Amino acid sequence: MNYQDTINWMFQQLPMYQNKGKAAYKEDLSNTIKLAKHLKHPERQFKSIHVAGTNGKGSTSHMLASVLQEAGYKVGLYTSPHLKDFRERIRINSKVISKQFVIGFIERNKSFFEANNLSFFEMTVGMAFDYFAKKDVDLAVIEVGMGGRLDSTNIITPELSIITNIGFDHMQFLGNTLEKIAGEKAGIIKKGIPIVIGQTQPETKAVFNDKAHANGSDICFADQLIDEELESDLKGSYQHHNIKTVMQSVKLLKQMGFKISNDQLKKGLLNVTKHTGLQGRWQVLQLNPKVICDTAHNKEGLTYVMEQVQTETFKQLHIVFGVVSDKDLNTIIPLLPKDAVYYFCKPNIQRGLDAEQLALIFKKEGRIGKAFESVEIAYKTALNKANKDDLIYVGGSTFVVAEII
Repeated sequence: MNYQDTINWMFQQLPMYQNKGKAAYKEDLSNTIKLAKHLKHPERQFKSIHVAGTNGKGSTSHMLASVLQEAGYKVGLYTSPHLKDFRERIRINSKVISKQFVIGFIERNKSFFEANNLSFFEMTVGMAFDYFAKKDVDLAVIEVGMGGRLDSTNIITPELSIITNIGFDHMQFLGNTLEKIAGEKAGIIKKGIPIVIGQTQPETKAVFNDKAHANGSDICFADQLIDEELESDLKGSYQHHNIKTVMQSVKLLKQMGFKISNDQLKKGLLNVTKHTGLQGRWQVLQLNPKVICDTAHNKEGLTYVMEQVQTETFKQLHIVFGVVSDKDLNTIIPLLPKDAVYYFCKPNIQRGLDAEQLALIFKKEGRIGKAFESVEIAYKTALNKANKDDLIYVGGSTFVVAEII
């Protein structure tokens, strides 16, 4: 198989959460443990940092990787989902995994995957760990896919664990209260491994403290310890939480013996996009009319994004919007302005919500717009209709943003 054949097989033949949703979710780590044994435990062959959270874990992971790279380390970075190319998920010092490694890994292990019915995410995690071990990285930043306790990445024993925050997302898997969701994400806290919590929340603080105490793990809350705030090239207003989380994490890493100067910390935060290729976080795509896209897709994320939209100067706001079918729209719609012009679309994945259905739901809540056959058509229509002093916002789903970048 060539690269495209390999990727098609991965996407089409095996369960994949971002396409199928709940049908692809596994209730335990048995398959991942079996795969790790099959691969001769690559996860034990490199040092790592584990990052979980409802919002900000991707940005935090990229920031940390950028800082460590600036400090001269060979840094692996595993994140999900990707925007344009599968290989974005697995990087070393900003360079994506080679097509040849992807092809070879699947060819070598395909019979094992099929025999054990591994999910897309399970084998992707295995690929990342195998790649980082073979390339002998100094440190790998590993982003949790979903939750924590049962996530396939949770077979590592990291140097440091991080949980950015807790919000209502993936409730059909993780629970319908902040405490239950926090309990799932607290599953990444390991015995004796320090844990950084990004944001102090009354509903979840005790959950994290109890879990850390039970594991003999030092715990700290970044927002209570970091007063100053450094700048980053990631400009979303919500990034100030993530910056503080990274600053506190770097403090602990330095105490462990990692060599990171203050200048390297500052430069790393200012060069996240350059060092890691991160896209889709308050990204300005053009001017006149100004187009901004952001991957925020739940109440907590969209709250910050919509507040920042309102700080922009514009005559008319145009919103290109699409979501996945399991999204809780009751918590999202009230955040979106009634006086915007809406262009509804369905992201091109199996679990995308039909655009006509989305338009009807929004109409009932006083937000008027038209449904379009695709993200591309919705976006092009918004560009054609907007005047140069208008603002176009594109979002609602990572998969919507992926189609227009």
